[in-house]
Amino acid sequence: MAEEKKKSLGMDENIAGLLCYVAGWISGLVFFLLEKENKFVRFHALQSIYTFLGLTVAMFVMGFIPIIGAFVNFLLSLAGLIAWIAGMIKAYEKEMYKFPIVGDIVSNQL
Repeated sequence: MAEEKKKSLGMDENIAGLLCYVAGWISGLVFFLLEKENKFVRFHALQSIYTFLGLTVAMFVMGFIPIIGAFVNFLLSLAGLIAWIAGMIKAYEKEMYKFPIVGDIVSNQL
């Protein structure tokens, strides 16, 4: 029988990892604050926070730039959608998939 991973939330780590991405950086923050032991869940929570909070701030700033800002916001929204779906799928498959740039930053903090 496989050794069960520690989890303070009482749910499978792949489900908790998936839920870190559901509401973007907000759900990531919730899981990061609640989960104290499981590195897998904490990794996905922190990656969700960094990725989606960064996208939120970038999109807010781009909102002040006419025309070009709207185009960049479209591209950021598309990137965010792809990251959101990929993060949930990879977490559910129990992979510690690293997003470009953000994944290495998160790995160094855990």
